[in-house]
Amino acid sequence: MKIIICGAGQVGWQLARHLSTENNSVTVVDNNGTLVRRITDQLDVGGVTGFASHPDVLERAGARDADMIIAATFSDEVNMVTCQVAHSVFDIPRKIARLRSQAYLNSEYSDLYRREHLPIDVIISPEREVAEAALRRLASPAAFDTESFMDDEVQLIGLTLEEDCAVINTPLRQLSELFSTLKAVVVGVRRAGKLSVPHPNDQLFTGDQVYLVAAKEDVPRTYEIFGKSNPNTNRAIIVGGGNVGLFVAAKLENSQQKVHTKIIEKNRQQAETVADALSRTVVLHGDGLDMGLLEEANITKADAVLAVTDDDKTNLLSCARAKALGCPLTIALINDPSLTTLMAPLGIDAFINPRATTVSSILRHIRHGSVRKVYSVGDAEAEVIEAQVMGTSPLAGNLIREIAWPEGAMVGAILKRGKIVTPKGDTRIEEGDVLTVFTLSSDVPVIEKLFQVNIEFF
Repeated sequence: MKIIICGAGQVGWQLARHLSTENNSVTVVDNNGTLVRRITDQLDVGGVTGFASHPDVLERAGARDADMIIAATFSDEVNMVTCQVAHSVFDIPRKIARLRSQAYLNSEYSDLYRREHLPIDVIISPEREVAEAALRRLASPAAFDTESFMDDEVQLIGLTLEEDCAVINTPLRQLSELFSTLKAVVVGVRRAGKLSVPHPNDQLFTGDQVYLVAAKEDVPRTYEIFGKSNPNTNRAIIVGGGNVGLFVAAKLENSQQKVHTKIIEKNRQQAETVADALSRTVVLHGDGLDMGLLEEANITKADAVLAVTDDDKTNLLSCARAKALGCPLTIALINDPSLTTLMAPLGIDAFINPRATTVSSILRHIRHGSVRKVYSVGDAEAEVIEAQVMGTSPLAGNLIREIAWPEGAMVGAILKRGKIVTPKGDTRIEEGDVLTVFTLSSDVPVIEKLFQVNIEFF
């Protein structure tokens, strides 16, 4: 397929990286020539320097015969106009736009994006994606990463193993024998910074970061086996009252579990805006790095601190100070993945990468066919793909052990005739089954070939 990506920033770069390795013809457009050269030097993609909304620039990018355009520049308005030009001038079938401003996302104005008005097929809101990720982290304080699959019947869980974990130094094959009824599979292990898919004879060690795919009903037991408790979050402090902080606080106010929430916002005008928009949340004006203000917010009694300002260092340091004052769970929003190495020394429990959440959301809308969901793991190191087995797939009718799975992939769960099944070597894959597969990024093309998935359009 021929795809144009507008915007060569972090999101554009990752999308180009993903899609260019999957036999797609990708062209990246950006008005910053340096970013365009960087992306064309590092990836097998074309590049055009210029404003994405200009028809002549899109024509140079190959818009006349493009199948899809992804508008992910830093400007909402440029993204919207780009989609309009792509539709009106070039009749590009599929148009995806990233929109940040919440004013454009109000459901009252959804008619704006109809084909006869401003034709955008899919709208991605990074702030909402990040806020949803933050809410998932707050709901699973013991995990550093979590995502739901198969209509929330299966969860991906990321856990850091500590000395009190009962399964340390136990081969995974033996683990399956000890807990034969547990519907959970270790699908990935990050050790010494390297992520890999484990073999049955591999052991787990203290300090490993493991990714598990578990059936919803077995998630509490999975936490227990791996030495984790998952207490409720009853008191939360949010550092940063921007779109993300406001969205999270509003969701917590309306949740069934009554979470007492406080927001710390440095900008007085924004603090007043947030206070007006919320009814039960306490809004404090001040700096999240101010120890005195954190103590005033009663940090010692908080169950969690979520730092979501637009400055990575502020988020890291706010969490570090909260941790020093005794907060059990700290979560930082981090745009620069190189800063995640500071998490362990600073004692920070989890982080949210806006780039990864946005890329995952866009990929979910790109890969139709039998692919139902895609989640990007880490710094685009791996993906979790949920896909349905078609009758023409080479998977259909075969036992799992008979299938030529790549080294960097593992099936985590199977939805078979409405029931979640733990995959084993003698499990037969049938037409209509839905699989959740953990795969290193390098093996994504092989997995998609097994499902016979191409980028298709409705």
